[in-house]
Amino acid sequence: MPPLTIRPDDLSSEPTRALLALHLAGMHANSPPDHVRALDLTGLQTPDITVFTAWRGEAIAGIGAIKALPDGTAELKSMRTHPDHLRTGVAAALLEHLIATARDRGYRRLSLETGSGPAFDPALTLYRRRGFVDCEAFSDYERSAFNQFLHLDL
Repeated sequence: MPPLTIRPDDLSSEPTRALLALHLAGMHANSPPDHVRALDLTGLQTPDITVFTAWRGEAIAGIGAIKALPDGTAELKSMRTHPDHLRTGVAAALLEHLIATARDRGYRRLSLETGSGPAFDPALTLYRRRGFVDCEAFSDYERSAFNQFLHLDL
């Protein structure tokens, strides 16, 4: 198996766009209609968001993004492993890369919003294993019976 490489992505390649579309479809399939907070292609193409993709050779293995927030913190966005690369360490490697990026940029905390239910359990396990803890809503999010908020102090 080729080594995993992680690099910034401008969202112009077909593999990246296809994985993002898969991510959005999964969020819509596993979330109430009014609770999908995942960003589409346009939403990820703003100056405050940096997208990274993980690759094994020429195959996209995962995607993740970091969004700068005005209060000196950051948010994880659009974490997704390609189905062909599940349980191979892609998500953990991307998460470590995003945490390192947040630290390098001087953010005080890294936060995320996600859903509840079996589709979200693997990601929640990964985040909690890495030290993220349950916390209150942040930024412009509002708590509901479906969503969850986690933070990692840096």
